[in-house]
Amino acid sequence: MARILYLTQIDLDHGAVRLLPEECQRTGMRRPLVVTDAGVRAAGVLQLALDALKDTPHAVFDGTPSNPTEGAVRAAVAVYQREGCDGLVAVGGGSSIDLAKGVAIAATHEGPLKTYATIEGGSPKISDRVAPLIAVPTTAGTGSEVARGAILIVDDGRKLGFHSWHLMPKAALLDPELTLGLPPLLTAATGMDAIAHCMETFMAHAVNPPADGIALDGLERGWSHIERATRDGSDREARWNMMSASMQGAMAFQKGLGCVHSLSHSLGGVNPRLHHGTLNAMFLPAVVRFNASAETMQAEHRLQRLAHAMGLPGCDKGGNEVADAITAMNARLGLPSGLRAMGVTEDQFERVIDGAMVDHCHKTNPRLATRDDYRAMLAAAM
Repeated sequence: MARILYLTQIDLDHGAVRLLPEECQRTGMRRPLVVTDAGVRAAGVLQLALDALKDTPHAVFDGTPSNPTEGAVRAAVAVYQREGCDGLVAVGGGSSIDLAKGVAIAATHEGPLKTYATIEGGSPKISDRVAPLIAVPTTAGTGSEVARGAILIVDDGRKLGFHSWHLMPKAALLDPELTLGLPPLLTAATGMDAIAHCMETFMAHAVNPPADGIALDGLERGWSHIERATRDGSDREARWNMMSASMQGAMAFQKGLGCVHSLSHSLGGVNPRLHHGTLNAMFLPAVVRFNASAETMQAEHRLQRLAHAMGLPGCDKGGNEVADAITAMNARLGLPSGLRAMGVTEDQFERVIDGAMVDHCHKTNPRLATRDDYRAMLAAAM
């Protein structure tokens, strides 16, 4: 059975951040906690959001780490409770938005965060008591602003997914102007994250034709604009299209993702300093080749449809043209040549495979990977 659910209120336009006061009022927030990170504050982007809030009372937590942790969630909850907040405004990339979702749970639910993790059977325990959230993304990558999930590192070191429709932001304000100052490498890495979402959810085996259409359109936008956005950060058209691609990837990945994300989630838990979007870019070529022989990929001509969205003349049954195009794009964008260049070593493989085998994305891949399959994908991505 195909279950298709959409979505939340989204405003996508230059200057959309100025809608913050009316969205706080619409969602019933009288005193939100603004969740962000030190980099967004230092870049002056946080101030743009605070200026937009005008006289709306608020508090600020700017301690979001690059890979959000349960410890950071606790620190933000302490501010939330001390300041008497009644909702959350996340201003930042996927890390800030995911951290805010963790706060939305922890501030209103009892027990350790892992209780509510998807692989622990925790999704049904996340109730409508969660604090309301407005998401204001400052990167075009994760799409967390329109997603029902969050990825957080819990106290035992695991990088786990938390999924509930109650976690969907009540509003998403997508303002490409907030991304104009994003450095080239971060533009490239977050952009490839969006592209990976569009590609991997399209390959996932679940039946959701609307999601497939959204993913392909998002891929076309992302693939044709990522180099422009990386070369010229002030290219407003490119920034708008990258933000749309990011949003579309996340709208579509309610279908599920796959081996790219099971590997990047796990490796990101082993080494939290590694950037999630960059890891996705490294794994994507190997996973495309692995998925190429899946029955749904062949029967529904999914490789050819991916190739068409990327502007390629075609793709063989092994997925080589698509995979090679991704590798070449990574190189043109200045991303690392592989995992080894990021400091990953072969002695980490077994820990990464352990995590990938139990990740929530593992079973939604079009082919079910074995430990040997994951080991081969890791080797190919080195």
